[in-house]
Amino acid sequence: MASFFSKERIIANPNFNRWLVPPAALAIHLCIGMAYGFSVFWKPLGNALLGTDGKPMAACAAGATTFAQKLDGTLRALTATDCNWTQFDLGWMFTLFFVLLGCSAAIWGGWLEREGPRKAGLVSMLCWCGGLLISAYGIHQHQLWMMWLGSGVIGGVGLGLGYISPVSTLIKWFPDRRGMATGMAIMGFGGGAMIGSPLATTLMKHFASATAGPGIWQTFVALAVIYAAFMTCGALGYRVPPVGWTPQGWVPSDKKSGNGMIASRHVHLQNAHKTPQFWLLWLVLCMNVSAGIGIIGAAAPMLQETFGGALIAHADMGFAEIKKDPALTAAAAAVGAGFVGMISLFNIFGRIAWASSSDKLGRKQTYFIFFVLGAALYVAATTFAGWKSLGLFVASFCIIASMYGGGFATIPAYLADMFGTQFVGAIHGRILTAWSTAGILGPVVVNYMHDVRIEQGVPFDQVYGPIFHVLAGMLVIGFIANLLVKPVAEKYTMSDKELADVRKGAHEQLPAKNTSNNKLVASNGFVTTLAWVLVLIPIAYGIWNTVQKAWVLFK
Repeated sequence: MASFFSKERIIANPNFNRWLVPPAALAIHLCIGMAYGFSVFWKPLGNALLGTDGKPMAACAAGATTFAQKLDGTLRALTATDCNWTQFDLGWMFTLFFVLLGCSAAIWGGWLEREGPRKAGLVSMLCWCGGLLISAYGIHQHQLWMMWLGSGVIGGVGLGLGYISPVSTLIKWFPDRRGMATGMAIMGFGGGAMIGSPLATTLMKHFASATAGPGIWQTFVALAVIYAAFMTCGALGYRVPPVGWTPQGWVPSDKKSGNGMIASRHVHLQNAHKTPQFWLLWLVLCMNVSAGIGIIGAAAPMLQETFGGALIAHADMGFAEIKKDPALTAAAAAVGAGFVGMISLFNIFGRIAWASSSDKLGRKQTYFIFFVLGAALYVAATTFAGWKSLGLFVASFCIIASMYGGGFATIPAYLADMFGTQFVGAIHGRILTAWSTAGILGPVVVNYMHDVRIEQGVPFDQVYGPIFHVLAGMLVIGFIANLLVKPVAEKYTMSDKELADVRKGAHEQLPAKNTSNNKLVASNGFVTTLAWVLVLIPIAYGIWNTVQKAWVLFK
């Protein structure tokens, strides 16, 4: 069995079609991307325990006292079985997801490069799906600590390994289209919630009954089984090319045009963090994500507070008046949900569109567009809000969301350009700690400024102007960091002997002397088509559900 999972077993034969690798990566990313959609469980979990009167029990405690100790020394919310969890309690899983994603990707990225994507993909499946099963048991027993441990910690490790598992492989298979290849896979991570959220809602309705309860733990089990099947197929579908393989007739950019921004040598993982380029790109990713994630996380309330009654044909009413009427509140919330749907679509398609464009524009120029256009749109959004121009406001944030997603998808190709492809997966794993940092920085800045301004009595429709300016400032910092990125100095690169030793230790196979490096034949047309159909069907399902929610914006 050890040999079956080994890297040597997945070196492609001459008949392999490289277009089989992207759907394998998508099969994994579409599953772990459900981490973005876990908020669909917060309300059902918060009302899971019913009293004798058939109504939900009271919450365990206010969020601020989640960690407060009882006299017997146990943690109240973590172990209580006689009160419901708060959104604050459950929201810690979301935090754990992305902290553990960055940490696990950084810690085990080098192991992934040595052992190959198949083994990493299967370990990711065991962690993610195993975490869902532990959480299911935790829901059944009403033990919050099992939810945190299962989905948050163990599942978070699965997220990290699954997220970076295809990066190095795709870049090696598509040296001619690095951005497009990684964009396809990372698009799947953004689309995971688009598929998983409506699926989870449907499953909960199916399993819910008077005797079985709200059907949440059963939904977790069902998702674990479905995701295990898809992720296993994806992991087993991974193949790596022989060392030195290139597409037929392709000439590397650095040799074709003397492009100094594309490395012709490789940087060892141990030296990557010693270069200024690593930390500049870390800052580039951190600022791009920070400027987007905070506002995207508050998209629905931001739209409702800024436009108030203009969303529901009551232009003379502000948000403060609307929230006093449950019917008007529900109508405005529906429009807010449609806005979230629009942002989700642009986030997803921005990943493939911007990353593919970067193959022509260049990675540095693409990030220049992100930072210049993003900062301009944030500043302009303040004006659009003042004009009460809903169309321009929504369009601005759809473009911002596309560049937020595009930043994730373009950074692996940027790293390959800078550091070479030998350790790009592991270096990408370490760079993802910028995402973990941004996941805290962005929401904290946005939510803190929002709450302070509300407490100061600022009208709802004027709350976000200064916030937009601060986020634009973050993008200016990213612009400066990107401006300073230069080619990596040769002293950090590996010699030919060092590279050969690394490849030997990583179980990489050199091509036979009597064969050409670029003679792998694109065949298996039926299998390739079937693989793409199997991943495109759930993507189409997710898009259809999201478009239905977003359609309310156009009514």
